[in-house]
Amino acid sequence: MQVSIVIPLLNEAESLPELHRWITEVMQKAGLTYEIIFLDDGSTDASWQIIKDLTSKDQHVKGVKFRRNYGKSQALHAGFAMAQGDVVITMDADLQDSPEEIPGLYQMIVKDGFDLVSGWKKVRHDSKIKKNIPSKLFNWAARKVSGLPLHDFNCGLKAYKNQVVKDIDVYGEMHRYIPFLAKNEGYTKIGEKVVQHQARKYGETKFGSDRFIKGVLDLITLWFLTRFAKRPMHLFGALGILMFVIGGLATLFILGVKAYKLYYHIPTHLVTDRPWFYIALAAMILGSQFFLAGFIGEMLIKNNPNVKRYKIDEEI
Repeated sequence: MQVSIVIPLLNEAESLPELHRWITEVMQKAGLTYEIIFLDDGSTDASWQIIKDLTSKDQHVKGVKFRRNYGKSQALHAGFAMAQGDVVITMDADLQDSPEEIPGLYQMIVKDGFDLVSGWKKVRHDSKIKKNIPSKLFNWAARKVSGLPLHDFNCGLKAYKNQVVKDIDVYGEMHRYIPFLAKNEGYTKIGEKVVQHQARKYGETKFGSDRFIKGVLDLITLWFLTRFAKRPMHLFGALGILMFVIGGLATLFILGVKAYKLYYHIPTHLVTDRPWFYIALAAMILGSQFFLAGFIGEMLIKNNPNVKRYKIDEEI
């Protein structure tokens, strides 16, 4: 099979029949063998019934229904596990992603040799205040942290080699950072393609403004895991040393002032009456806690047999 099309969805009953017809027309015209995997993430409308109807009429269609809403990352994780195509395409079910882009994305993977190709909605048809401006800020931060020169990390329309989706672990809200996850697994041929973005035809967006807050928090998490998951002492030890330096300097300052005033018989206060005493004390306690956190992290990694220290690409 050449292409697996993975489509997570939530309450998209109105768009599903039209999306299915559109994908079918494009794939038949392109002459590609394919499967369509619909992942119903706990819909409360008629989405699942429509998917069941499609599976009974079209052998290319498969469906998965979650017991409740778990989130897009979990839906993609399930879809990636099922995908059998040489190239895996992800897209949203709201008709804002155009299936006409699928053949071009497929060619970039197969002929141009990319491991992953991310769509770029260069011209958007969303509210500038609600989506455009926050998206630009979010993508700027993601580029800085990940080192990937992509313009639209959050675009649902992406193409992958099958092996890529089998190697990455998409969890939490990490679907925004799949290119970053792929890069961390050693897949460096990551490209970008300008894709058509269409105005929403049915219903309203399922994502609120809080997704940008979650996105930033997830980006910080991914940055930490990328750099320090295998060596937590490098971070916590450095923070511990910093706290000890601050505490040590504060202590020397207190002792120096105290000695100076005693030597010249200048009236002085108790050391515990000075704010620098509590700064030094707090810094020393924090330093000890950071070191302890680093040691515990190192011991957990050392004694966990399931931690993957490396992956072998080829062996002869």
